[in-house]
Amino acid sequence: MAVKTLQDLIDAGVSGRAVLVRSDFNVPIENGVITDPGRIVASLPTLNALLDAGAKLIVTAHLGRPDGKPDAKYSLAPVASKLAELLGRHVQLAGDVVGQDAQARAEGLTDGDVLLLENIRFDPRETSKDETERAKLAAELVALTDGEGAFVSDGFGVVHRKQASVYDVAQLLPSYAGGLVATEVDVLAKLTEDPARPYAVVLGGSKVSDKLGVIEALAPKVDTLVIGGGMAFTFLAAQGYSVGSSLLQEDQIDVCKDLLERFGDVIHLPVDIVVGDKFAADAEAKTVEASAIEDGWMGLDIGPESVRRFSVVLSNAKTIFWNGPAGVFEFEKFAAGTKGIAESIVGATAKGAFSVVGGGDSAAAVRALGLPDDGFSHISTGGGASLEYLEGKQLPGLAALEG
Repeated sequence: MAVKTLQDLIDAGVSGRAVLVRSDFNVPIENGVITDPGRIVASLPTLNALLDAGAKLIVTAHLGRPDGKPDAKYSLAPVASKLAELLGRHVQLAGDVVGQDAQARAEGLTDGDVLLLENIRFDPRETSKDETERAKLAAELVALTDGEGAFVSDGFGVVHRKQASVYDVAQLLPSYAGGLVATEVDVLAKLTEDPARPYAVVLGGSKVSDKLGVIEALAPKVDTLVIGGGMAFTFLAAQGYSVGSSLLQEDQIDVCKDLLERFGDVIHLPVDIVVGDKFAADAEAKTVEASAIEDGWMGLDIGPESVRRFSVVLSNAKTIFWNGPAGVFEFEKFAAGTKGIAESIVGATAKGAFSVVGGGDSAAAVRALGLPDDGFSHISTGGGASLEYLEGKQLPGLAALEG
């Protein structure tokens, strides 16, 4: 990636200088408590490096989808508290995005201070498709730095979005890739530029349509493509099997037939399924062959024989990319498939494989199931961005940094 790095900025000198940092703090919060601070933790190296060098930090981030207006449910107040705890220093939270409070606080910053602006998506211009509107917000963000600052893009989870705080500010300030973004790109490059073989990809999640691009891009390049999760049932339907009440995208059945015809030697589907009589943690559960799902039953996990077969393939892989759970891991009865796959990847990693967890639900599953983060070579902070990168798409936030 031909962009200036965080070290380039620090070498140029940031003492006494305001630095606008776009972080990704879109963390899960329940009853005001952050349940997984992984993305905040991932931001610390970049923030600490800038603070140690004497910068005045103005940090922007989003949380959820507040519909372009202030909503207490999506306030970054819990994030500010957690960030202060992790940094070991006070973190101011502005009461607005670029309004009077943000302006006053920005003017009062001294070396080593941290100001977190309120949820950037409280301003509808952040996600506007109107370039003029986005440019206005970007200009107001830049004004908080007195126009003499710098911009550090460190939210990999949003670099695939053409948004004001991600893309447009990079047109107005000297811009640099934060440590997190640079690391993510380096890792993904290893998956696309002469990866060690055998190369296995595991895709799960609910919808085939969400993963079509990456299947098309990777199927010709990998040795094994394992399919699990809700998307597997559209593939099973394409084989002529009844899938009962399982999640099914009927409009994608012909697409799956075509994929199986072209890549049948690479695509591996479940051979058995754990089904439930309802979508609930207390559902009655049983294991059936993939070709024998009865009406009124829904597939909620892959079965033990599928886990065994997939594990054989994964245990011999030298490069592994995993995106999407194999089942409804949030329910204990339907978590074994996802855990089994994850444990197989951990085992392969211990033997020297290069493994990447593609963020999103997969990263959440790793932590929810009690698996060690260091059991994988890398856990991405950007599921959607990772997939689009692997599809070969241009990511606007990265393109902006390249000038």
